[in-house]
Amino acid sequence: MKQVLVPFSEGVEEVEMLSVVDLLRRAELDVTTATPDGLPARGRSRVEITPDAALDNMLGRDWDAIVLPGGLPNAHTLRDHAGLAGALRGAFEAGKLVAAICAAPVALARAGVLKGRRITSYPGCEEDIRAEEPEIAAYLEEPVVADGNVITSRGPGTAIPFALAIIRHLLGEEASEKVRREIVFGG
Repeated sequence: MKQVLVPFSEGVEEVEMLSVVDLLRRAELDVTTATPDGLPARGRSRVEITPDAALDNMLGRDWDAIVLPGGLPNAHTLRDHAGLAGALRGAFEAGKLVAAICAAPVALARAGVLKGRRITSYPGCEEDIRAEEPEIAAYLEEPVVADGNVITSRGPGTAIPFALAIIRHLLGEEASEKVRREIVFGG
C-alpha cells in the first residue's frame, strides 16, 4: 500500500486538509497526518484536528507522496520547518510525489523543488513563491497543475480535483475515477 504524509499545523485550511485526507483514504492509500509537535492543531476556522503522529518522527520514512495543505500560518510553518524541507527535497529527487495546495507551494519553493516547473497556488501567493524560487517555468491560474512529480492547486474550492489528481498520479486513472464516482463529483 502506498504511503502518504500530510503535515499540518496551526491555521491549516480545514477543507484542503480533511477533504484531501478523506479522498486519499477512500482510495485506500495509507495516509499519516502529522503536526510538528504531535499535538492537535486548530485550523483557520477553529476546527481542532488531531494528528496521527509528530512530524519529526515521520521524516525519516520513505513516503510515496508528501502532500501539503494550505492556510496561514500553516503554510509558513511548513515552509520554515528545516526537516520537512529536506524530506520534500529527498522525496522529489527520488521521483516521489510532492504536492501542495493554496499557500503551501511556498514550502515546495523553499525546499528547492519548483525550479523549471509549471505551478499554481492561491491567488496572491505568486510573489512569495517567486521570492523563494525565481526560476519556476510558468505560473498558471488553473485549478490543478501537474508537472512530473509535482502537483499544485489553488485553494479550498479546488481540494477535490487536487485529491483526485494525487490519486491519479499514485494509483492511476481507474482509482481516481472510482473515488470521483463514489463522492458524486461532477468536476
